[in-house]
Amino acid sequence: METLSLTRLASIMAALRHKENGCPWDLAQDFDTIAPYTIEEAYEVAEAIALRDMAELKKELGDLLFQVVFHSRMAEEAGHFALADVVTALCEKMEHRHPHIFGDGTRAKDADTQKDEWERIKAEERAAAGAPEKPVSALDGVATALPALMRAEKLQARAARVGFEWPDVSGVRAKLDEELAEFDAATDDAHRAEEMGDVLFVLANLARRHGIDPEAALRAGSAKFERRFKAMEALAGPDFPALPLDAQEDYWQQVKAAERR
Repeated sequence: METLSLTRLASIMAALRHKENGCPWDLAQDFDTIAPYTIEEAYEVAEAIALRDMAELKKELGDLLFQVVFHSRMAEEAGHFALADVVTALCEKMEHRHPHIFGDGTRAKDADTQKDEWERIKAEERAAAGAPEKPVSALDGVATALPALMRAEKLQARAARVGFEWPDVSGVRAKLDEELAEFDAATDDAHRAEEMGDVLFVLANLARRHGIDPEAALRAGSAKFERRFKAMEALAGPDFPALPLDAQEDYWQQVKAAERR
């Protein structure tokens, strides 16, 4: 049933991209125009998970799968690869990266040990794929299209695996103070923007050292602000935008106090 369903999905995509009878919108797309939709669908999957909405999750996973099929179809048309090649490559990768399951049968001691083994195998794969004239870096393979905080955390984790890491979190905290001072001392907009990037990068590292996902933490912080702001607007009524800041702050504190009760 699963194979037949995937075949049906691939056939639908082929019909949508048919040069003579296909959908004009689908035919007008290419990898670059579809990429933003792929990213959007991944975030909608994450939102459904956060809401624990299983019906929505099923729908959003389907939408995300369709993105894979769309890209695969365009690649097939260009003579690069087809959906079957994507699935085969995925199966081979999963088997290779789980030798304790599909190889010698040696079980990983725990999840952390298995994560380290996963990263070791990934590093070997990157080294094997690297061009002889291009040095292999511990930072290779961290996608530039990732959300900025997520990419910062991944770069820092990669660097830490080869020893580039403060021995304790106090070093990170001191670096944050240093970067904030440099931001305060910046003399123009370009310099301030550069220093703010350094501040955010160190904040991501501080979160990582405390075992906090910085992307998830900021998402939660934004959700909390949105919830409180809307509650504040509801309390104040339609005249809220005209209120002075101290009056708006009073409503904000009321909302915070109500959440604590």
